[in-house]
Amino acid sequence: MNTTGNVRRRAAERRRDTFERLVTEREVWVSTSHPDHGPHQVPLWFLWDGRAVWMCTGATSVTARNVRKEPRVRLALPDTFDVVLLQGEAECFPDQDVPGDAAEAFAAKFGWDPRGEEGSFLYIRMAPKTVRAWRGEPELRGRVIMRDGSWLEQ
Repeated sequence: MNTTGNVRRRAAERRRDTFERLVTEREVWVSTSHPDHGPHQVPLWFLWDGRAVWMCTGATSVTARNVRKEPRVRLALPDTFDVVLLQGEAECFPDQDVPGDAAEAFAAKFGWDPRGEEGSFLYIRMAPKTVRAWRGEPELRGRVIMRDGSWLEQ
């Protein structure tokens, strides 16, 4: 791993940079697992509402089936140098039961409202319990910036 020029950020900087990415990024890799069929990973559009990540997928997709059986999920923003990993439990909302503010914000961000589509969709909300963030080897130590749902001060 090339770490030339890397400067270790303080926890407050990591949190700030993580929040910025959660607000501005569009895709997140979603890892789910089924008790009988094992792991599954897909990229989905996401919205950060300041407390939780909202995603949407077809109601019959593998991701939807998995989170109904096993709600523990891991999310990863798509950058191998500026790593952000989130872990928590998913809550599922059928498209007709999703809170209106979340659905409206999702539609505004992407210009697409699943509630108006043919077929059923499932909104998935995940409030992280653990967040890890690091840029290169100098930041591996101290990469946990949230534990048990609380941001750390480090």
